Amino acid sequence: MAGFLKVLLRNVLEGPSTDPFPLGKTFTPERLRGRARVDPELCMGCGICRNSCTAGAINITPLDDGSGYTITIWQNSCCLCASCRHYCPTGAMSITNDWHSAHPEEEKFNRLERHTIKYEPCAGCGTLIRPVPASLARRLYAATPEIDPEKIRRLCPQCRRQEDASRNAGVISPTTTETVAARELTSAAPTTY
Repeated sequence: MAGFLKVLLRNVLEGPSTDPFPLGKTFTPERLRGRARVDPELCMGCGICRNSCTAGAINITPLDDGSGYTITIWQNSCCLCASCRHYCPTGAMSITNDWHSAHPEEEKFNRLERHTIKYEPCAGCGTLIRPVPASLARRLYAATPEIDPEKIRRLCPQCRRQEDASRNAGVISPTTTETVAARELTSAAPTTY
């Protein structure tokens, strides 16, 4: 009996050795898959996340006026497979370790994340585009210091091609008149002499 009282006294003094979750905070592993999130600053609206989502929990809908799109994640449908995070080219999709997802049945359709993302006008021609995220532009153009990532990320693909062509035109050596004349004679249509 004395052994039992000794164990009882030690347990009373040390407190419970189990997780205090309902009454206090609990340990959450860092890589626990808890909830899908999208960063609207990084999202380009490419739709890879929607196409790779096994549960069909992600929807991208263009706005009626064509000025942007809305991305919706249905947390109730998400199976936490993280394929959206894996395939997202800009890193906009993530899976947080927030595992607190218990909810009443009435709230199941309110468990969604929705962002409306507006297009911006191209700095060159004014066409509505979604600019390349700044972090991605810095990473893409890190090897070429003559390119300003902040300027190039706000250009549409057509203006980017024109900017690239004008930049490369200064690098290419001037051609001689013979090569220019030979280039002018080359065509898809047959020529007669």
